Amino acid sequence: MRRIPATLAVLALATVTTACGTLSPPGEQSVAKARLVDDRPVRDGGTLTIGLKSDPDMLDPSLTSTLVARTVFASMCEQLYDVDQHNKFVPQLADSLPVLTDGGKTFTFTVRRDARFSDGTPLDAAAVKTSLDRHLHLEGSGRASEIDSVRKVTTPGTYMVRLYLKHPDTPLLGRLANTAGLIMSPTAIKKYGKKFATHPSCVGPFKYEKRVIGDRIELKKDPLYYDADKVHLDGVTYKTITDGNIRMANIRSGDVQVGDQMGPVEVRSSLGEKGVQLLNTPSLGYMAMTLNVGNTHGISGRPDTVNSPFGRDVRVREALDLSLDRDLINKLVFQGMYAPACGPVPPGTPLSTPTPCPKRDIPKAKRLLKAAGVKTPVPLELMINTTPEDNRLGQVIQAMAKDAGFDIRLRPTEFATGLSRTLAGDFQSRTGGWGGQPDPAGNIDSLVGTAGSNNQGKLSDPVIDRLIVEGRSTADTAKRREIYRKLTLAINKQHSVLYLYRNINYVSASTDVSGIKLSGDGLIKAEEAGYVKGSR
Repeated sequence: MRRIPATLAVLALATVTTACGTLSPPGEQSVAKARLVDDRPVRDGGTLTIGLKSDPDMLDPSLTSTLVARTVFASMCEQLYDVDQHNKFVPQLADSLPVLTDGGKTFTFTVRRDARFSDGTPLDAAAVKTSLDRHLHLEGSGRASEIDSVRKVTTPGTYMVRLYLKHPDTPLLGRLANTAGLIMSPTAIKKYGKKFATHPSCVGPFKYEKRVIGDRIELKKDPLYYDADKVHLDGVTYKTITDGNIRMANIRSGDVQVGDQMGPVEVRSSLGEKGVQLLNTPSLGYMAMTLNVGNTHGISGRPDTVNSPFGRDVRVREALDLSLDRDLINKLVFQGMYAPACGPVPPGTPLSTPTPCPKRDIPKAKRLLKAAGVKTPVPLELMINTTPEDNRLGQVIQAMAKDAGFDIRLRPTEFATGLSRTLAGDFQSRTGGWGGQPDPAGNIDSLVGTAGSNNQGKLSDPVIDRLIVEGRSTADTAKRREIYRKLTLAINKQHSVLYLYRNINYVSASTDVSGIKLSGDGLIKAEEAGYVKGSR
């Protein structure tokens, strides 16, 4: 019998820029701990308003697929495990690290006894089983492929949970320290079913109060929270403000105290400005352009070749890839404040290896299109989000691809509508990001595996699927590093997910606020935040 080791290099270094500070340089990203903005004493009371880049999708841990929803969950839904500031996995709703037996095929842990869901239901092993079973079996669950190694969930004790696995699964602990580890009230699940998102109930410092779709989500302090005495704020409101310039203007006016996912343009405009502070962490995720090569039956359906030049012939996809200059994209769109991405594994993490980005090669791209026998210019509709930053990105991609023989038509689409279209397979290509997880399996398995619940383009490759299984099945760091090197090469060889850049997570905030935490995957954590004593 052995216990999973707690150590894991995970959260990227959180540096803080106040009015007098400087930005950390982009590029190769270090891995260290996130930290608080500062330790100034805060007063009790007040509501914190956080401006979000886009409107979250469903507030349902099983069905969500957006980073902004995870940002909201960070305040209202705790996970089985979390990552502390010393780069270790620590229990959150669980009260112990898991114990592995049977060669790693059983995974046993206990849950804390002092927690209640916001609706008053006690947390116990049965409640955990209800959520994990729902993650596994609910139709359309985005968590199903993330924990698909779990064969059966049992409760051998009132507060003990045992998972029987189909095979050893090294990354499972990391997934339970992410969205798949979010636990919901079994009472609310039974009462609301697939409408849980309209009445979400979890364990967290704040509880759901109200939502106005497209505008705001209101949370209030939960008096039932086991650490309620450490929560200073009366509530947190998440307000959807898609334009970064407007988010920054709202911070300046005091209508918003924190701006999520701020872009380089807005960040530069506020440097040296009194009353504004900046948090930033190098991202564990990436931004990519996904081509629909097999999503003809929706995200839950089987993959089937899309009848288009991009679906039929990898040479057309490779030609598009070779038309792009990632370094120039970073300079033109992001003022050089991001870093080119060449694969799904975050640089600087223990399992990463150097991955060269493909260089722009227009002559070769044209030769590939000629060999594929396609008529040029090759048309392609690219769905982008309706933000100034995404519009700039789309225009640069459009201009670069034109040189190689592509006619890209941009389709700006509101975020929630675009997500619905993507899941239904109603798209040719789209830009989109992934918040990232410290273990590379969290950036790969569900996104490019044939059965992956987040595999939007429905890429299906037996080589990738085999390497995914190998990556899960060993705990040896050197072996896993080599597996993920091969996986990155195999994914890039298919040219259906074109990794473009790895952003820096920038969060701007009023200097009246202290105690905000920012994790490496860009989540804002406000459980200990508050207004500085003596501030307005």
